[in-house]
Amino acid sequence: MSSFQVRPATLRDAQAVAELHAASSHAAYQGIVPEEHLSHMPMAKRVAFWREAIEYGEPQVHVALEGEAIVGFVGFDRSRDPKSKPTTGEVWAIYAAPGQWGGGVGLALWDAAREGLEGEDCTEVTVWVPLRNERALRFFELAGFKREMNTAKTVPVGGIRLEEVRLKRKLG
Repeated sequence: MSSFQVRPATLRDAQAVAELHAASSHAAYQGIVPEEHLSHMPMAKRVAFWREAIEYGEPQVHVALEGEAIVGFVGFDRSRDPKSKPTTGEVWAIYAAPGQWGGGVGLALWDAAREGLEGEDCTEVTVWVPLRNERALRFFELAGFKREMNTAKTVPVGGIRLEEVRLKRKLG
């Protein structure tokens, strides 16, 4: 049983989600992305993105709380991959505050996303992860995801390009 409460995000959470996204992605990508590219998105633009996602539910956003503090979030919805089946969901983003890494926040968020996707009648779920993000790859593999090596692609992140691979697992 998780000690974290997970609930759907509200518009009031957009600022905290954006700040956590910036801090966690900065920490997660150190050593993978050059420092000058780690903070490429202005905070106002990041807040606007998450406010819109929360308002319109694309993706659905849930936050993990420890007491009153937001310590993680997950965005999930149907897969954005053009050739995916309509029953395929996707974890669009999942981040925990760096001080919480390894403490169960990610698992609590994954459980909420899995339940939300099952409630939408999804039968499988995918996630795209940079090949050099060993922490994220390990997390998803421990959660039962398998790499689909034939899906590797290069994507722009800040001013550089990263290799990503899709992972997939069954739901239910």
